[in-house]
Amino acid sequence: MTRYVIVGAGAIGASLAAQFELFGIRYALVGRGAQISHIKKYGLSYQRPSGRQQIKLTAFDIGDPPELTLDDVLLLTVKTQDAASALAFWSWRQVSDSGGATAASLPVITFQNGLATEAIALRTFAKVYGASILTPARFTETGDVAVAGDPQVGVVTIGRFPSSSDDTADQIAADLNRANYVAETSSDIRRWKSAKLLHNVRNVLELFSGAEDLRASIADALVNEARLALLAAGYNLALPSERTKDISGWRIAHNSGIHPGQQSTWQSFMRGTSSEVDFLNGEIVLLGRLHNIPTPYNEAVQKIAGRLEHQGGFTNAVPLDEIQSLVNRSCQGSNSGLAATA
Repeated sequence: MTRYVIVGAGAIGASLAAQFELFGIRYALVGRGAQISHIKKYGLSYQRPSGRQQIKLTAFDIGDPPELTLDDVLLLTVKTQDAASALAFWSWRQVSDSGGATAASLPVITFQNGLATEAIALRTFAKVYGASILTPARFTETGDVAVAGDPQVGVVTIGRFPSSSDDTADQIAADLNRANYVAETSSDIRRWKSAKLLHNVRNVLELFSGAEDLRASIADALVNEARLALLAAGYNLALPSERTKDISGWRIAHNSGIHPGQQSTWQSFMRGTSSEVDFLNGEIVLLGRLHNIPTPYNEAVQKIAGRLEHQGGFTNAVPLDEIQSLVNRSCQGSNSGLAATA
């Protein structure tokens, strides 16, 4: 029987473990630091629209991970910036009673935002499955996770990377549906991951304050740059109408512990952990540089977020005007350079 080894005990990983526990699906949650120590000792305080529960989870510290078997499937739920080190840790771990096989022979499912993790995983893992997940989840306090998706926890699309679907993807989707997610498979998961990136490039704006009309204008600019860069790079973005599952009844519940403007990027800065901005807006900057697409707004928010992370603390929102000022200076510098070469 399949066991899901969940690598990462943040909002996504811990909520997956909680749902598997509630619905009788075999799993092992592996994490590090205060979060996993708290969960091992006290369980997870898990808030859903229906109420809060204290759930005892099957949890392991990364310093003493569970022994792997041939029935295991790895669910990689760390942030993108931590994915490479996590994959390096697991790739060559021995699988018991396998005749010398390592974890790199097991399926690994990548739940990260952005487009970078699947290619990193494919360097060592032969069976990589990308997962695009929509779930309004919050993890800002040790041992406490809230998920506001209602009635299902979240919406997940899974596919074999780089393209195709198979029985393993079907089984994972079936188990996620059983665990109260809305899950479906796709034969081209890159289309769904790139489409979600259009939304994720706006996450960084939760670190800023200012007039709502300026916020909307900058958000539109970030998305427009992202769309042009992704199309130039050959991505054919998936459309919501292509879903095979009806999600019209799925919503973000009110009064569920999730507040607007507090998505994963904001949560990381509030916890003082590393930022995924370099793999969201930074991915668009990369594609823009590779394909000669200007991305001044994504470059500006990446630079400001990088400065905030380097300072090591986030207490006050940054004025939105700083983004526009940085973009204006960048555009003026580009025009000066063109004039100099004319």
